[in-house]
Amino acid sequence: MKKKIKTYRNGEMVEIETNYIPLRYITSILIMLAETLSVLAVVILMTIYVPYFYIAVFITQFACAVSIIASKDNPDYKIPWLVVVLALPVVGFMIYFMFYSRQLSKRYIKRYKLVEDIEIKDSSKTFKQLNSVDQRAYAKAYELSKMSNSNLYQNTVIKYYPSGESYFDALLIDLAKAKTFIFMEYFIIEEGEFWNSILNILKFKARKGIDVKVIYDDIGCMTTLPGKYYKTLASYGIDAIPFSILRGQANSEFNNRSHRKITVIDNMVAYTGGINIADEYINQVEKYGHWKDVGIRLEGEAVSELTKLFLSDFVTNYRKPNLNFDNYFMNHSVENDSFIVPFGDGPSPIYKHRVAKTLLLNMLYQAKDYVYMTSPYVIIDNELVQAIENTAMRGVKIKLIVPHIPDKKLIFTMTKKNYENFIKAGVEIYEYEPGFIHAKTYISDDLYAMVGTVNLDYRSLVHHFENGVWVYRDDVVLDIKKDFEDTLDLSLKVNIEDLKSSMITRLIQSLVSLFMPLL
Repeated sequence: MKKKIKTYRNGEMVEIETNYIPLRYITSILIMLAETLSVLAVVILMTIYVPYFYIAVFITQFACAVSIIASKDNPDYKIPWLVVVLALPVVGFMIYFMFYSRQLSKRYIKRYKLVEDIEIKDSSKTFKQLNSVDQRAYAKAYELSKMSNSNLYQNTVIKYYPSGESYFDALLIDLAKAKTFIFMEYFIIEEGEFWNSILNILKFKARKGIDVKVIYDDIGCMTTLPGKYYKTLASYGIDAIPFSILRGQANSEFNNRSHRKITVIDNMVAYTGGINIADEYINQVEKYGHWKDVGIRLEGEAVSELTKLFLSDFVTNYRKPNLNFDNYFMNHSVENDSFIVPFGDGPSPIYKHRVAKTLLLNMLYQAKDYVYMTSPYVIIDNELVQAIENTAMRGVKIKLIVPHIPDKKLIFTMTKKNYENFIKAGVEIYEYEPGFIHAKTYISDDLYAMVGTVNLDYRSLVHHFENGVWVYRDDVVLDIKKDFEDTLDLSLKVNIEDLKSSMITRLIQSLVSLFMPLL
């Protein structure tokens, strides 16, 4: 099945034809469905025809329920699984076995450890210095570093880009300067003006002998790239790999995607933020009105952390990793006395704690004056909901900007579910009137900021591999605040009287919210 899309190429609007979903993905999905149905059919038939087998089924169902209750998972995640297991005899616990948690092979874990265990910095002196400056900031940074296995840095200059267009222009300039290596990892890459401009540079650099590596998420690019696009890139001399390539296995491979957006150049410069490599992010193509997104550029010591994060994903997804890691961690320092923690986040067992969620909770509960947030979605667990409401009720100004034109109507309906309680607690909610805001920025008290890939939703906070940059006492915090205020001027404030909804909408919200943690 084909679809036609409009995009810019060489400065001109052209119409191209592409598949809705490439055949490889359709095959993988059908294999997964066949595998799942076969397993369920066998168990159901045994229940019917094997004497007393139903007793084993009952015991297994009871054991699954106990296991879910006893687990350390968030209650919001436990409840829908309990409903599935208890409401669907036989079928429920089989679905639980297949999809509850991602089954990572020992080889995958071993590869990940190859990079995770690399010591790229001794942060003890930096932590000691931060402790002498601000003990509360020290505690935040230390916990974040401990949970994400990352380091605290200084001597790094940060530049903020308030639009995809400014990010794009700066990125092309830095890519053209690369001398040793270029690493790029993105959830979505789509052929068009944005990607083709980058690809021309990557091809040129690869011909010059520069090490060029690219990771793109296999499901994120399901409808934007050909099924085996990594082979096309290989023909240009680019070492490319899809993240968690879809194989049609009946487990949670549809979850746990790489939502990361990272570019690293020569371990000197790095880019991250909410921007994927597709033309709507630079407003060359209009999908949902004006697309508002942001990015940041790091130059200095902290870049090493994003280099390490990229290599961890590359090594764990590459069949025959054979890398000399010493070649990628050349020291580059730029004088700056602010404090920075670039970090990764993701599902267990790779990450044992909810890194971004804990960071956001700390930001909310320790804020004294304000917390400003932008996110395309607000579908969060009760703990975060309570944190936002409690922070507002103790007098801290909470302002949240979300889209006015949604990209997913059902998700937008679920975002609106929290509006009434938030507003009653004192939270100010604004919708970006020109279109869709995809930026993920979190700032408080003119002191702290976090910019990265983390949305206020279950996918980001529980299921996906994410990344971000935490900053303390840097001028960039005020740059982000100014952009937030400028964006606020273009946004519509949501009032209680605007929140009328039909009984059907409320019913949909209630039903979907039950299973949203699983989606």
